[in-house]
Amino acid sequence: MITALIIFVLMYIGMLAFSKFRVFFALGAAACMVIFGVISIGDVPGAINWNVIMMISGTMGIVTLFIETGMPARLADLMLQKVPNACMAIVALSTFSGIVSAFVDNVATVLMVAPVGLAICKKLKINPIPAIIAIAVSSNLQGASTLVGDTTSILLGGYAGMSFIDFIWWQGKPSIFWAVELGALGTIFILLFLFRKQKEPVTSDRLTPVDDHVPGIIMLSVVICLIIASFFEIPYVDDIKNGLICIILFVIDIVRSCIKKKSTEPVKLVSKEMDYSTLGMLCGLFIVIAAINEAGIIDVIADWFASMGNGNTFLLYTIIVFGSVLLSAFIDNIPYVAAMLPVVQGIAVKLGISPEVLYFGLLTGATLGGNITPFGASANVTGIGILRKEGLSVKNSDFFKIGIPFTLTAVTIGYLFIWFVWA
Repeated sequence: MITALIIFVLMYIGMLAFSKFRVFFALGAAACMVIFGVISIGDVPGAINWNVIMMISGTMGIVTLFIETGMPARLADLMLQKVPNACMAIVALSTFSGIVSAFVDNVATVLMVAPVGLAICKKLKINPIPAIIAIAVSSNLQGASTLVGDTTSILLGGYAGMSFIDFIWWQGKPSIFWAVELGALGTIFILLFLFRKQKEPVTSDRLTPVDDHVPGIIMLSVVICLIIASFFEIPYVDDIKNGLICIILFVIDIVRSCIKKKSTEPVKLVSKEMDYSTLGMLCGLFIVIAAINEAGIIDVIADWFASMGNGNTFLLYTIIVFGSVLLSAFIDNIPYVAAMLPVVQGIAVKLGISPEVLYFGLLTGATLGGNITPFGASANVTGIGILRKEGLSVKNSDFFKIGIPFTLTAVTIGYLFIWFVWA
């Protein structure tokens, strides 16, 4: 247990201090767990959640090909034709980025929508910094609402055995989707207030051309197939059926694209855009978490949390939600959620309660907490990077003015909804 704990703590310190090399710390820690005998090498393949890995990699590839068509930018252009002024344009683009991020990676969403917001701000000669921050934090909001919206959602789905439909309606009750959407609705009023003075008229005089509609159809097919699959058990592959769906549709998409273009450019594009670091880091984390679970550390941490709350479920739920908000404002929420899921389940076992309320509280706090700071979420870092390329410097105060009220509104609404529905 001591050996496993030391390896785990050193891994986390390394990942926090050297975020660019977190994949090496995760894989290195996994290797150390095997070398020091905490977990046997024969148990390593079974420790990795292949359903999660396949879902993420397949979705990444499909999203890359979808963005390449220009369809997301065209949807944004169509939306701009319906709004009267800059305030409504920024709020509409932010809302649009939130809706898209329920199905597309948050960083990809920012890369799609932020250039449109930037173009509007340049045209109207207004400061683009608040607009891009609003788009970034909105894209980080709704990832928790669906099974494919964010890596943390896929982690919860894989761990708790949740299907796409389960994120919307589970065990006869409205699920986390509604908590996130109600929070998103609340943030619209926050954005309307923050941008209330931006009344410059806006128009969209051109539509982004779309050269291929099939990737959009395949993207929609992923959602439809995941919904259909949730109603059936598939013998032998039921544990990895969601991952297989994403991989199979991705293969169809990329083969079709190569045939259409009569070249291997789509393969090169996807190979370049694939986030290998996240995939490698997750593999390492799965092994490390299996090892510390084997060593009994998860039980010890669960005991500590349970004693801290004195057996009071509401107090523990509150600690998990707002503790997750605070922690994920400064640390990456993927390893945090991966490490905390078995802890949360352990707490539920100790208290003799169903774990759903704690699962949802963890996901809500960890996903939305990243919006408090400029570096708390990859989407925020991406948005700031886009502004930096334009020669604009983002102060912490610029970010806090939007990020803090936005986050507290969304988290509080989701926190109350989950408790009253699931407690």
